[in-house]
Amino acid sequence: MSYRLLVLLTLVVAGIGTPALAAAEGAKRPNVLLLLADDLGWGDVGFNGRTEWATPNLDRLAARGTTFKRFYTAAVVCAPSRAALMTGRYTIHDGVSRNNDDLPAREVTLAEAFKTHGYDTALFGKWHHGQPRDGSKTYVHPMDQGFDEFFGFTDAKHAWEKYPEQLWHGRELKPVSGYSDDMFADHAIDFLKRHKEKPTPFFLYVPFINTHFNIEAPAEEVALHQGKFTEVDPSKPIRATYAAMVTQLDKNVGRIMTALEGLGLAADTLVVFVSDHGATFESGNLGASDYHDSNRPFRGQKRTLWEGGIRVPGVACWPGHVPAGVISNEVVHMTDLFPTLLAATGAHPEAAWHVDGADLWPTWTGKAKLPERTLFWEWRVEGSNQLAAMRGPMKLVITSGGRPELFNVETDPAERRNAIAENPELARQLQNELKAWLATETKD
Repeated sequence: MSYRLLVLLTLVVAGIGTPALAAAEGAKRPNVLLLLADDLGWGDVGFNGRTEWATPNLDRLAARGTTFKRFYTAAVVCAPSRAALMTGRYTIHDGVSRNNDDLPAREVTLAEAFKTHGYDTALFGKWHHGQPRDGSKTYVHPMDQGFDEFFGFTDAKHAWEKYPEQLWHGRELKPVSGYSDDMFADHAIDFLKRHKEKPTPFFLYVPFINTHFNIEAPAEEVALHQGKFTEVDPSKPIRATYAAMVTQLDKNVGRIMTALEGLGLAADTLVVFVSDHGATFESGNLGASDYHDSNRPFRGQKRTLWEGGIRVPGVACWPGHVPAGVISNEVVHMTDLFPTLLAATGAHPEAAWHVDGADLWPTWTGKAKLPERTLFWEWRVEGSNQLAAMRGPMKLVITSGGRPELFNVETDPAERRNAIAENPELARQLQNELKAWLATETKD
């Protein structure tokens, strides 16, 4: 019997879900809706200052909840970021540091944790698998890791396609027609309709593929932006199409939120929106994010540990529980979602899961300040070698084994001014903590 299965069976037999219910006795457990964008930059949304296009649905979500101005991803490419989100564990602990690493079957996912506590679970969108592990003939499927329902992509390259000919329906690949993100929203809305009268709460995860890679959007959406931007080739409106990808993402978020409200589920649903990492300036993006300065005002991009690679748009909304209209500068890390979302339901991760993230629910509800802590990042593959550690506003960055640099990312968000000469002792402390963190790396 696998370690992961043993842990889950132990929890079920022990009735772990019952104490979780008792923790919120008399209260209805909330549904949880997790919306994930792909390669969306911090500066691509209206609630972070974008004016060249409108994101009214995301802005409304932010106005109804709390906007986290310092929300940090755990990794700077898709697979490691999503694995950290699903497990609440750092890349060096969950076995996924590279884009072609498969999530080890031993890892307990957020979906499995919710199922343990009696939730229905579904994933409509992108599941990024890696190479099969441990002599297995195939990758670990999302329905092997706690999801009752699945519709979408499992393969990263397949997920470049905005107009795919086939998508996975559970474990079966079937023909489809339409724009990927529209289809994911359609399935999410259908799921919500089917759960309107069900007493069972749900965890619904919708990882969209906008604004990743192939620059494509519905023609009618592109038309709304044509003529607003100077194009290298007017016959190929790449910059207008990127804007259309963002606004189409916004519309699909709006469709889901409208359904949630129309079905009377909004009052009982915690909604979180976040991006997997910063926008890219690489060739597949065709220069669109560079032109639009998608990560502004930060330095860097996807595949770097500068703020542009790791600081992402983040919002949490649950009327009456998460304060509305609040702009928070508390530091939130992607690994925090696992324990925080569970805590919102009255549950907590088991010690055997070794979750690295912190339970920020008291902070999200405005009942407590976040204690000071040090956070860590690594990006040491694909010819890169960058490490970072952050405490409060101070961030240590080591690039290619060179001299450490120290930045105050609150007063110097573009990371232009190395403050190490003024703070040598703090720099030494962060460097020592970083070394100690790396020493805990799990070897598969």
